[in-house]
Formats: sequence, structure tokens, C-alpha cells
Amino acid sequence: MATTWIWVGVSIFFLLALSCDTFLLRNRVAHPYQSIRASLGWTFIWIISALIFNFLIWLYLYVEADTAIANQKALEFFTGYLIEKSLSIDNLFIFYIIFQHFHIPIAFQQRVLSYGIWGAIVMRLLLILLGVWLVSRFHWLLYIMGAFLLLTGVKLLLFKEKKKDLSETMLIRLCNRLMRVSPLIEGNRFFIKKNAVLYATPLFVSLIFIEFSDLIFAFDSIPAIFAITRDPFIIWTSNVFAILGLRALYFLLANMVERFTLLKSGIAVVLMFVGFKMLIEPWYLIPVGVSLTIVAGILIIFLYLSLMLTKQQKENSNAGD
Repeated sequence: MATTWIWVGVSIFFLLALSCDTFLLRNRVAHPYQSIRASLGWTFIWIISALIFNFLIWLYLYVEADTAIANQKALEFFTGYLIEKSLSIDNLFIFYIIFQHFHIPIAFQQRVLSYGIWGAIVMRLLLILLGVWLVSRFHWLLYIMGAFLLLTGVKLLLFKEKKKDLSETMLIRLCNRLMRVSPLIEGNRFFIKKNAVLYATPLFVSLIFIEFSDLIFAFDSIPAIFAITRDPFIIWTSNVFAILGLRALYFLLANMVERFTLLKSGIAVVLMFVGFKMLIEPWYLIPVGVSLTIVAGILIIFLYLSLMLTKQQKENSNAGD
């Protein structure tokens, strides 16, 4: 749907937005995302930016094509954005575990997340281009993706995830083998020198884990959006807008992680629905509007259940006291 100039213009906007999130806000305000109010405010700003872009897609196609195409593409973007945003929330829980394991102070988590988001953008672009190329030539790969998403959702929903000790993972052993790692955090530095020898700090090791976890989650999120659209422009922009503001959303969830205990189950159900949609596509194509309603409904229901469960646990705790 997009011309070369649209691709260039949107890419420039993404670079400016990411630069703003990474450098300008960090230099202007000491720690702009540490409070719940600030995190919530910036999260809303990035969400509103995505909605404005969604409207611009509709307006452009309404003028250049017709109402039906404009409505279809706008729905595809919004549904894809909602799915990618919900899946990125699951990734943020992993970020939280990584920072807790390496005892990274909240003041230094921003730098790690900033570099992690830039890396995630590059990895998503490469995977999207590869995915579009593969699906255009081997359409049957969509059904493998659908089965993978369905099984992943079932696994997340039915099998309780064990708490992992990151110190026992292959990745940490590989880091220790390839570089010298200092156990001490030296400000926001990734590397330090001791006796003329270069050491990596826990910040750099946590960044490696952040990038690796995002690569793993990309194998869920990229196939998921292929259930909604095959348009590379929609896939790319919905992914980037979902990643924009990820840093603000992380600090919001980090302060409220205890309140959303059932959200991971909701994300599992979303994956199951998306996988099911891809598998039945040869016989029945679920309209994008119906997909949007189902995904939004699932997330709202599980958010509500999480809040009710947290409230009940708090009341039981107060009653016990």
C-alpha cells in the first residue's frame, strides 16, 4: 500500500521518535519513567501516536483508493498493533526477571532498555523481511506458524512456568567463556578496566539477555501478525509502534507487576486464537474486525480478572491481619 516516499518518511519519523525516547528525554529529565504517573503519561503518548498514524493510513487510502480498502488496512494495522503490544507485555515480564536477577538498579535500567529497543527494531526488520519473502514463496509455512503459535499458547496456559535461575543458563556460561565479567556494577557503564584488563559489567550481560529474549519473542510476534495481514508496510509499522514506548511501559508494569498476575494467561489465549485463525484459513477466513474484537475482549477480560484477584487477595490478607 505504501510508496517509496512513504517508507522513507515513516522510517525518518521512527528514527526521530526513537532518538527522542533514547536521548532527548534522558538528557532533559533525570529519570523520566521512574514514577507510575510519568510512565503512564508517556505510554499514552506513544499509544496516541500509533492511533494518529492509524488514522493517517485510513485518510491516505480513503483519498487514493476507496473507503473499503481504507477501512480494511486501518483495521489490519490496529489489530496487528494490539496483538504486538500485548505480546510485548509478556516480553517485559522477562525483562523484569532479568533486571532482578542481575540486581540492576532502576536508575541504570533505562540505558539497557534503550539499547535493547534499538536492537529489537533491527532484528524485527530483518525477521519481517525474511518472513514476507518465505511466505510469498512457501505459503504452507503459515500453517506451521499457526500450529506453533497454538501449541505455544496451550503450553503457556496449561503448564506452570518454572522460575529459571539465569546463572545456570547456557547464555551466561557462554558470556563467562567469551569475556571477563565483573560482579560489580560501576554506574551505567557496560565495560570497565581493572589493571589494564577489560571487564564486562552486569549491565552489559543483562543487555545480552534482553536482546536474546526479544529475539526469542520475535518468533511468536512476527508469525502472529501474518494471521492478520501480509502487507509488509502494515507488519513493519505495527511492530515498530508496538516497540515504541516499550521503555515507559516497562517501568509502568514494573511498579504494578503484582496486579496483573493473570495477564500472561490472557496473552496465551491470544496466541491460541491467532494460531487457530491461521490453521483454519483455507476453509474459513475470520474477518479482521472480528479478530480485533476477540483479541481486545480477551485482554480486557484477563485484565479485569487480574485486578479482581489482586483485590480479593488484598482483602483476605487484611482480614487475616
